[in-house]
Amino acid sequence: MEGLASLKVLFQAPPSISSRPRTWIPPTQVNVHKKSSFLSFSVRAQVESNEGSATVATSGESVTEALKIKEWEVGMLQDEVAASQGIRIRRRPPSGPPLHYVGPFQFRLQNEGNTPQNILEEIVWNKDVEVTQLKERRPLSVLKKALADAPPARDFIGALRTANQRTGLPGLIAEVKKASPSRGILREDFDPVEIAQAYEKGGAACLSVLTDEKYFKGSFENLEGIRKAGVKCPLLCKEFIVDAWQLYYARTKGADAVLLIAAVLPDLDIKYMIKICKLLGLTALVEVHDEREFDRVLAIEGIELIGINNRNLETFEVDIGITKKLLEGQRGNIIREKDIIIVGESGLFTPEDIAYVQEAGVKAVLVGESIVKQSDPGKGISNLFGKDISELK
Repeated sequence: MEGLASLKVLFQAPPSISSRPRTWIPPTQVNVHKKSSFLSFSVRAQVESNEGSATVATSGESVTEALKIKEWEVGMLQDEVAASQGIRIRRRPPSGPPLHYVGPFQFRLQNEGNTPQNILEEIVWNKDVEVTQLKERRPLSVLKKALADAPPARDFIGALRTANQRTGLPGLIAEVKKASPSRGILREDFDPVEIAQAYEKGGAACLSVLTDEKYFKGSFENLEGIRKAGVKCPLLCKEFIVDAWQLYYARTKGADAVLLIAAVLPDLDIKYMIKICKLLGLTALVEVHDEREFDRVLAIEGIELIGINNRNLETFEVDIGITKKLLEGQRGNIIREKDIIIVGESGLFTPEDIAYVQEAGVKAVLVGESIVKQSDPGKGISNLFGKDISELK
């Protein structure tokens, strides 16, 4: 029984220190749990409700195997929840069950192959492994201590509102990005601090800094370096967030805002991470791509900033008409009632593009490729808007 007690303690850790927010609710308990705080969810419900799960022995080897089995079962159930919300991106490779698995028959079946279905899924799988390794080197307890030395968080939303009111144009979130999976290297002579300073001088309200290294050639050192260089624009950590640990890490590196992608994160994860963001002083930019994701996000309390990505993250095709489509009708009314700022993302290259999404209802735009490729990024901003927005009063 000592082994069983240890297993329960491990799987009842509070969400703020768990490796991942646990999201599955037994079907018979859905109505009950909807009424309670999401923080009451734990893997305990999953552990105690799975009939036929492996018996836990007291030997270290048996407990280790039981932990592997429970982790696999929870992962399977998380994927079921995500699929029920229209999320097609799997959080990790669907490998088969651990050795000696004796759980419910339906979970013994081998999942689809371990090949990513698209580039976003490949990125997410890589990020899951990367974050696991980073957490081993810098546990959450270490990050929490480092927060005391982090520079104070700045008002990301306030900066966008001020820019919009000052210029009469969408506030610009200018992206510091060296490369992308779809376009390759965007700028060979890439100096993140120099580019950030040029953006600020050119009238950017905020900056987005890519921190993914493998696919975008970014880094947290770039983010930290820009903050330490004295750039006053609030900084968005443009990262693929799959774990709450990343929020703390971004804050210690000087981030003022983070990106949460609805195509990757189930509702419960988004709710949980937004609460952590508020505790840390971070702004959450929640990104959507289609009607279902938009409706999911609009139903979540505490949402203040929504990004509409005109790029299909599975095919990488771009259509700025998506922004107009998503902001029509009742959704537009809800956005105005809740005073949510909408950010237009991807496919914005000309003053006509900016005018199009502004007429659709956006108050801010996030732009990278069309300005970072210019020899003078500040001039690239002027070309994007058709005027020098740094001079507008």
